Amino acid sequence: MNKIKKGLGRGLSSLIGETKVENKTNNLSLAEIVPNKYQPRKNFDEENLNDLVNSIKEHGVIQPIIVRKSNTNNSKYEIIAGERRWLASQKAGLHEIPVVVTEADDLKSLEFAIVENVQRHDLNPLEEAQGYKRLIDEFAYDQDKVSKFIGKSRSYITNSLRILSLPQDVLKFIEEKKISAGHAKILVGLENASFVANKIIEKKLSVRQAENFVKIFKKKFSSNRTSKDPNIKNLEASISEKTGLNVIIKNNKKNKGTITFSYHDVDQLNKIIDLIKANY
Repeated sequence: MNKIKKGLGRGLSSLIGETKVENKTNNLSLAEIVPNKYQPRKNFDEENLNDLVNSIKEHGVIQPIIVRKSNTNNSKYEIIAGERRWLASQKAGLHEIPVVVTEADDLKSLEFAIVENVQRHDLNPLEEAQGYKRLIDEFAYDQDKVSKFIGKSRSYITNSLRILSLPQDVLKFIEEKKISAGHAKILVGLENASFVANKIIEKKLSVRQAENFVKIFKKKFSSNRTSKDPNIKNLEASISEKTGLNVIIKNNKKNKGTITFSYHDVDQLNKIIDLIKANY
């Protein structure tokens, strides 16, 4: 338990301890169980899933999955943790699976799903960022609270969320594991992120090779900003960190200029609009 807490803000054990859990393990029909609508993980590695199928065929399901009563269908139970075991059990031809039933609201269900996947390193960087964003957007978390909950630094959470600012085609590459989290961090903030991402895939560049590849663009970008007031640079960085968006402030000698917020989808545009409406 202590080991889990050291590596992650809150382990599954501590989350379970905060909810009402039935004392015994039950068996439920696979047909009575539905996936977790808050499951951050979208892709399940087929090879690893098949390995689990073979293990279940030989040994059965050793660790029960965690479920709650569905709040949309009283005859069903919704998975909180263990969707991979449920999928593998279906492929293995089982009719029942051992479960632990707990009471959990939507927030707790999302927390369970994120903690389980982060502990197992099962999420790609896009899924991880989307899970954190959901905590922020739907359950009023801020980045500090996400940081404490996950047990990672504030800067780690900020950098994770910045991945969501990448163009949709680049996000698709991350989802399909064509580029890694290391590649994604390099691409954040680049105006030509899609072009560079395609070059990374085409030339099979390592993270270090990709860094060298973009140096020419970053050098050019820096040269255009060398004369910028340090206070303006700090203000850009502060606003960018708070919003998760790329921000450029152009200020002339008469203190007139423009603020540019870069967005890549409708959700980010709506976020900018909501921020403006909320404060003005």
